[in-house]
Amino acid sequence: MNAHDWYVENRAGFVARSLEAAEERTFRDHLARCAECTAEVTRLERDLAWLPMALAPEAPPPGFARRAAEQIQGRRGRWRQWVPYGLAAAGLLLALGTGYRGGEERQALRAVLADRESRLLALEDTLSVLRGARQVVQTPIAMDGRHGGLLIFQDPASHRWCVVVHGLPPAPAGNVYQFWFITESGMVRSVIVNAETARPAFFTLPMPPVRSPVMGAALTVEPALNRSPEPQGQQLAHVTF
Repeated sequence: MNAHDWYVENRAGFVARSLEAAEERTFRDHLARCAECTAEVTRLERDLAWLPMALAPEAPPPGFARRAAEQIQGRRGRWRQWVPYGLAAAGLLLALGTGYRGGEERQALRAVLADRESRLLALEDTLSVLRGARQVVQTPIAMDGRHGGLLIFQDPASHRWCVVVHGLPPAPAGNVYQFWFITESGMVRSVIVNAETARPAFFTLPMPPVRSPVMGAALTVEPALNRSPEPQGQQLAHVTF
């Protein structure tokens, strides 16, 4: 193997930008003096022009090009004609891997932004109800020696309520805190109130899809598996407008 053989074997690596920085400088200086290598590099760049170049290449680990050349050199057969395409394929895989990771990061970022946008819209909706409230009612709640309250902001323009429930202990085993609308034709089951944390339960509700006017609200303790249309358990709060 003479000195020029190294340049012959690394033509494809130069085209695929897989040489180390010092090797690339050495090869580029050689091109200024070697018409044969210049012509071959030009041909390789033309043949491999279809490879995607929009993705930023990922640098190979130190010594990758040298180790690859040494391994290939020890094999028999017509290996030289496959070297350009093998190294080009390796460069393509590195580029695609970078693009795939970038795609995953963009997808994760979009999910985070979508979640934040959803939270922001919910907050704006809640604030609009609070600002537009024309009636506010409050009543105390007592449960297992704990004292809290039920607070309702009613916006007649949007027909939505903001409801705050605070001071409740976790619901007894097998039970839930159930919020109800009181209408002229009876009770309408609404949401289950979460009291598993020390923070107040805060939620915004539209009016139920019933013809009867809504007159007030109630909060009860109901069996978790009970879905009866009327309250069956202990009543904690009952308010009317």
